[in-house]
Amino acid sequence: MRGAGVMARGFGWRHASRKKPALHDISFEIAPGERVLLMGESGAGKSTLLTAIAGVLGGDDEGDFYGSLTVDGLDVRDPAARGLVGMVLQDPDSQVIASRVGDDVAFGCENLGVSREEIWRRVPKALQLVGLDLPLDHPTAQLSGGQKQRLALAGVIAMGARLIVLDEPTANLDPEGVRDVQRAIADVVTETGATLIVVEHQVSTWLDVATRGLVISKEGTLLYDAPLPELFDRHGTELAEAGMWVPERYLAEPLTGSLVPPGSPALRTQDLVVGWSTPVGAPHSVVLPEGASTVITGANGAGKSTLALTMAGLLPPLSGEVTVTGFNGLPHKWSSATLAQRIGFVFQDPEHQFLTSSVEQEMLLAARARGAGRRWPWSSLPPAPQDAKDKAGELLERLGLAHLAAANPFTLSGGQKRRLSVATALVSTPRVLILDEPTFGQDRRTFLQLVQLLRELTASGTAVAAITHDDLYIRLLGDHRIEVCK
Repeated sequence: MRGAGVMARGFGWRHASRKKPALHDISFEIAPGERVLLMGESGAGKSTLLTAIAGVLGGDDEGDFYGSLTVDGLDVRDPAARGLVGMVLQDPDSQVIASRVGDDVAFGCENLGVSREEIWRRVPKALQLVGLDLPLDHPTAQLSGGQKQRLALAGVIAMGARLIVLDEPTANLDPEGVRDVQRAIADVVTETGATLIVVEHQVSTWLDVATRGLVISKEGTLLYDAPLPELFDRHGTELAEAGMWVPERYLAEPLTGSLVPPGSPALRTQDLVVGWSTPVGAPHSVVLPEGASTVITGANGAGKSTLALTMAGLLPPLSGEVTVTGFNGLPHKWSSATLAQRIGFVFQDPEHQFLTSSVEQEMLLAARARGAGRRWPWSSLPPAPQDAKDKAGELLERLGLAHLAAANPFTLSGGQKRRLSVATALVSTPRVLILDEPTFGQDRRTFLQLVQLLRELTASGTAVAAITHDDLYIRLLGDHRIEVCK
């Protein structure tokens, strides 16, 4: 199979709800079979460019398309281009379509009108190529995050995609899952000859795969186009100062931090059994210390998120208990307003906690709900107090979101959504803050801003706990560690 070429000439895109274009005057050419790493600050427009190349950017009512963008000479908006491009996103669960492995891989082929006989000839080959040695009727619900990403890749292969675009495909995976997915992608492009474009903040993962780097500036223009590692040799310090991740070997001063000793327990669990209906893992008896940062680590599927939801009072325990020092009762029985003031929670998927149509409204919602009680309808909540408005504005400024106050939260980039979700949890100044993968989608600058903000919280006495696979986060904020085993 021959890879597909990509050509952009003066390409640009403006979201319908924004005054400024997300991308403009983008011009480049990618030859068939090239392997390209697409870099840029958080919110620079990398995902928008990938979505455009995949032909799923949206119609005229969703924004304005400028210039030219083609795949193998076909306009990306041309229905004839369908099937040329296969896309894998960062959230493993969002891409699983069917309940069985074989049906999931076959789904894309069915949409392209491939014959039944040809589909079931392709499916086993695709699974074999990505290293998923599983029966075709194996339940997709039993796959790990890394396996689900390889399943999505198998679906792209089965479709016969000649261009594979990946939007942070390893962002939510444990180290083993990252290695498996990276290895599978390297094998796929070597075997098929497909062209590859990868967006990934943690670029070190892809240095053995990609051979060329495209850098998008914060203004949405093409800043650099150069071979790897020449790009980092010549511009590594500049890119790091601009907020992009650069492998540490290209930097004179690697990031370092100092850990702090844990304080008294702020939250404690005793023989806690968690799960939605059946127990996940062994009982947990753990402590989140006040004035310290706890990291919760473990393999995908071990039950880290379920444990976090239960500690945060958002999921009732199957047995055992959660207690917060200084407060009576069990968190899952508190009113929502009381819970928000005592335990803040940041979901793995930021969109799961967005409820309004603007960033500013999202920030003020928790403050408006303070003291309102369980029965108030959202539309009748009292106005936010001035101190809460001031704090909301300060958080938006510190996290680089102030200029997006009027924007719809659902139109933000992945990294911007993550920072907004963290900010909304902090408006109520909770005693305990629990975050699920807080650093995905962050460039170097926004990562350091988050780390600084969380370290200030611990210095004020807040107990911070984060589920993470991020080695640098663990190095900088791993005062206390909880390992969750399957």
